[in-house]
Amino acid sequence: MSNAPDNSGRRKFLTLTTGVVGAIGAAAVAVPFVKSWSPSEKAKAAGAPVTVDISKIQPGQLIRVEWRGKPVWVVSRTTKILDELGTLDAKLRDPASEEAQQPEYATNALRSLKSEIFVAVGICTHLGCSPTYLPDSFSEQVEGVESGFFCPCHGSKFDMAGRVFQNVPAPLNLVIPPHHYVSESQILIGLDKGDA
Repeated sequence: MSNAPDNSGRRKFLTLTTGVVGAIGAAAVAVPFVKSWSPSEKAKAAGAPVTVDISKIQPGQLIRVEWRGKPVWVVSRTTKILDELGTLDAKLRDPASEEAQQPEYATNALRSLKSEIFVAVGICTHLGCSPTYLPDSFSEQVEGVESGFFCPCHGSKFDMAGRVFQNVPAPLNLVIPPHHYVSESQILIGLDKGDA
């Protein structure tokens, strides 16, 4: 028999404390490690879908958002603009959108899911400049056409469905990004409905 005092309570306390401190240390090391597996905010922003609220968009108004580092336009087209689109085929390079610049569901005369809302990547298909939206003064660019997009870099012109006019440097219509309506007032740009 030993004459040493019984320290079993102290020993249990030190063992428990060491275990708790060790667990906290392991968690402190594991959290950043596990977090590093997730894509960075920059990476998420680069390819992540973007939700656009169109509840307050006015007729004729253009909203700009960024998706994958590119400008994307969401335009509320008026009845007058929609009526004008049907008269332009003879002036356009690809009026039926035969070149694959849009998802299949936007391969129609208006290049959109809903006639009054137009969604397009705002980059000219010539050299990558961003065209200017001219809602009331496009007739200076194309006679008899009230609204459209004009690229000031080299003079390319696009109608309000993003279709390129003839005799300009841009070879193709504007790109229509994958998108779908989440609700009547929200569009998700970057994913087709089947991918959501």
